[in-house]
Amino acid sequence: MGPEILAWIPPQAEKINVGKRAGCHLKSQEEINRILLEKALEGRRVVRLKGGDPFLFGRGGEELELLTACGVAYEVVPGVTSAVAVPAYCGIPVTHRDFCSSLHIITGHKRQGKPLELPFRALAETGGTLVFLMGLTALPEICQGLLEAGLPPETPAAVLEKGTTAEQRTLVADLETLPRRTAEAGMQTPAIIVVGGVCACGEKFAWREKLPLFGCRAVVTRPRERAGTLAARLRTLGAEVLEVPAIETVALKEVPGWEAFLTQLEESSWLVFTSGRGVELFLEKLRASGRDIRALHRERIAAIGPGTEAELRKYGLLAELIPQVFDGQHLGGALASRLRPGDRVWLPRAKQGGRELLEELEKVPGAVVRELPLYDTVYQPAGALDLSAEFQKHPETLAVFTSASTVRGFAAMAEGLDLTSVRAACIGPQTGAAARALGMEVHTAERATIDSLIQLVKQMHKGV
Repeated sequence: MGPEILAWIPPQAEKINVGKRAGCHLKSQEEINRILLEKALEGRRVVRLKGGDPFLFGRGGEELELLTACGVAYEVVPGVTSAVAVPAYCGIPVTHRDFCSSLHIITGHKRQGKPLELPFRALAETGGTLVFLMGLTALPEICQGLLEAGLPPETPAAVLEKGTTAEQRTLVADLETLPRRTAEAGMQTPAIIVVGGVCACGEKFAWREKLPLFGCRAVVTRPRERAGTLAARLRTLGAEVLEVPAIETVALKEVPGWEAFLTQLEESSWLVFTSGRGVELFLEKLRASGRDIRALHRERIAAIGPGTEAELRKYGLLAELIPQVFDGQHLGGALASRLRPGDRVWLPRAKQGGRELLEELEKVPGAVVRELPLYDTVYQPAGALDLSAEFQKHPETLAVFTSASTVRGFAAMAEGLDLTSVRAACIGPQTGAAARALGMEVHTAERATIDSLIQLVKQMHKGV
């Protein structure tokens, strides 16, 4: 099961690993059936999470037989089978009117010590695409059986390894040489075998391998409500993305200084925003007080960067001041040059906001600077995903950080991981400094924007 799926499991959920791979079954099917029934009878809500479709060689029917017999209610959620999805990711359409009009999905699994029992003659006579699941260890027998049944030696065939992941590999050959070529290439499970004319399309239609981030694994650590755009854009470029929110932003019910701010709305002052989340929660709280953006007509607005400015624009607000370098120190310096004694500055931001902005503003004699702590930043538990194991298994994985707090949250979550082995893509200098303090290999975006951060990920993936 992919770590991206596991990352969505709530930390408080009981997790029972019953996964099966070639030569490694953690639990027998009988044990799995018993666990499902026992947990259901305890009154628990049970999710039987499977790869692909539960009814396609997933033994889902056997599990439902027991649940039905015992009067346990259930719901079935169909899945997308690897028999179709993996070839699509490898540029192989399982049907194509120029080659075939039928698809046949066969299990290539055989019992230990016993020969593979398949109707090779019938399969060879279908004229359709043959997809063998769980058959890599039986590949020589499958190819020999099809050849003896009459398929031409030059029939196109393919082995597709770890499809849809960053480790995806495609090997296309003819039926006669496929076993030898597969052994030479060191292809490993999980893999599927495709036989038929459609395999000839593999190189021509290999769309994913042409993407700039094909083969890249990246961990996005932003809070889940903010991760979407960055994660989606990286996926569009071909990366395998694990969304692992290292922090959560929790709105504070009581905001010290809020009532004082409301009473002084008619007096001109500066509103300084350092995050999109701060903009969102500030305006929510303003609406809760019975006001809207018209109440801000005397306020001057500053934003730390384009992302925060874009969030302001969603509400019809424009930032008068954005620093040339998008961090707290430069924002404070740019604003300080405009302040006069007696000017008021309000900082709607996180409870644990950085000191750099305040230190610059406090240099202005007579300026009145007040913080409005709107939310708390809470580090998140690791949940079902063993982050340390992921990086140890895939040391080339990039960790993508958009704030210093996500760096610290990641470190807390990745207990046991040697942080000096982590390659960190950081959105700006303050984020980079936090990662460097923990010993990570730090790379910093040219500008503190999502666009620049994505460009950095591309460069790191290419080894630039």
